Amino acid sequence: MRLFMKFLSISVLAVCFILATFTLSSARTEKPVLHGQHWVAITGKPLAATAGAMIFMKGGNAVDAACAMLAATCTMYDVLSWGGETQALIYNPHAKKVYGINALGVAPTEATAEFFKKKGLKYPPAYGPLAAVTPGTPGGLMVMLAEFGTMSLKEVLAPAIEMARGYPIEAQLVNSIERNKERIKKWPYSRQILLPHLGEEHEAPFPGEIFRQPDLYQTLTKLIEAEQKALAEGKNRREAIYVAYDRFYKGDIAREFVRGVQEQGGLITLEDLARWKVYIEEPVMTRYKDLEVYKLTCWVQGPVLLQMLNMLEHFDLKTMGYNSARYIHTLYQIMNLAFADRDFYYGDPYFPPEEPLAGLLSKEYARERLKLFNPSRNDPEIKPGDPYPFMGQKNPFVHYLENWPPKKEKRTGDNEFETSFLAGTTSVQAADEEGWVVSMTPSGGWIPACIAGRTGIGLSQRMQSFVLEEAENPFNVVAPGKRPRATLSPTIVLKEGRPYISVAVQGGDTQDQNTLQFLLNMIEFGMNVQEACEAANFTSYQMKSSFGQHESRPGRLTLHERVPPWVRQVLQKMGYRLDFRSHTSGPLNAIFFDWKHKSFWGGSSNYGEDYGIDRKSTR
Repeated sequence: MRLFMKFLSISVLAVCFILATFTLSSARTEKPVLHGQHWVAITGKPLAATAGAMIFMKGGNAVDAACAMLAATCTMYDVLSWGGETQALIYNPHAKKVYGINALGVAPTEATAEFFKKKGLKYPPAYGPLAAVTPGTPGGLMVMLAEFGTMSLKEVLAPAIEMARGYPIEAQLVNSIERNKERIKKWPYSRQILLPHLGEEHEAPFPGEIFRQPDLYQTLTKLIEAEQKALAEGKNRREAIYVAYDRFYKGDIAREFVRGVQEQGGLITLEDLARWKVYIEEPVMTRYKDLEVYKLTCWVQGPVLLQMLNMLEHFDLKTMGYNSARYIHTLYQIMNLAFADRDFYYGDPYFPPEEPLAGLLSKEYARERLKLFNPSRNDPEIKPGDPYPFMGQKNPFVHYLENWPPKKEKRTGDNEFETSFLAGTTSVQAADEEGWVVSMTPSGGWIPACIAGRTGIGLSQRMQSFVLEEAENPFNVVAPGKRPRATLSPTIVLKEGRPYISVAVQGGDTQDQNTLQFLLNMIEFGMNVQEACEAANFTSYQMKSSFGQHESRPGRLTLHERVPPWVRQVLQKMGYRLDFRSHTSGPLNAIFFDWKHKSFWGGSSNYGEDYGIDRKSTR
């Protein structure tokens, strides 16, 4: 274990030195490309990337490494914790196939629309025990490891367990805890863990202070105990991991979790945990030029990227010019058309009614939507389309479309809206020379997190992504056992049947906006993966936020501050309200697969702590 901490320190210093040297020596990008020959590991925290590197160095594959990075980021509260949700795409080189991992929690048994309405709420709450769906990340990690990994749970969780015992906390987390401490004080188990200096002026840990999570340490240790006992009894690696899974969702960990949730006013029951399961799914895919682009299905916003690409293939984007007024306007209008469909038609495919996904993703429907494209001005009134005729069906919800969206009774302040709209998570990227690829966007349980009893598990806040009124989205109305439609959206792109690009990005409703622009940066404008990660993207707020009060800001457009005055003037005449930022690229994490040279190119946006580690050679 001490070797891990020593390795962490050396690796992080090395990465920092590389970054500093490159920033001084290169004007093209602020961070260098990560070139790897055998593997590459990228995530939101350097310490967590090191956890992945250690697993690779011990002989693990990309799935093993991704699980180790996931465990480490949860333990470090990198805007998520162990009670949140995990979404992943995995490329299996033996099956030559992309698989989806659905580890999103579900609404508890008593969580109905009427329950929240009786509390005077327009949407489920954003914080606290009533904001929680069942925890998905522990199950998602164990299923991925059991089905696609090669190592034991003990090996993969070792870095996270050592960190739970204690690690030097970073300023980013410290500031988040201190900023949210009044809310944290309402929850006794959160207060005990996250505010060690209660009663002092500064109540959070200090940067560099050893942050200890003894309850989480015990929970993770119990999972290892269950696995090791099962192995000793003759079970194989896969079976033993599922014994640990059962201890979390059906055993003593589950009992303490439920006790802690219900003590604080939450709804999750033992039956809710026992019934929940991870789904290994077929992802959805569209072809853009000579590429196959894979996304998770409509329980997240992933298909919206495919809808946008289906429409954009009818434009000559390269001739427009990167970030010209015409280019920005075109992408903005295409986003409007696709996201309006997301806001009305996406939801849990395991619950009725059935989403019209085949219609939404048809090339014919894309051409029909393009008839509404306005080349000269922004249209703030774009509505969802009707994909049912493209499936040979009649739309049962057409009566809602005439008055969509429902009018809001009040409007929140711009700061509150923006905070929820841009809500961050983290991302994990891993690939190895055998051909395994993992793209992951785990989230949930961010600060301020309500911790469930003596488990050390921070609860999810994903319930707020449901709606309470069918007129708003008939596919995403809260119901017991149902998954909320989440924003989390990893991507894998294949070319000629082989991995070409793997990418994921944090940032709530901006995720597929950024992913779209990143892909076009590489495909249409010839940028390398690091240039595409750092490139000046823009942000639309015209789609409905998936958080808070589910508002939108039609016509608002955030541009990079380097966008020239003549572009700004044209966009303003088109009806846009502009604001500007120095960094607008994500943060994105991505891998490009260089089959010509049999190597990996890793990239990461030029702000935040996201970065990675690679291995170039065995020599």
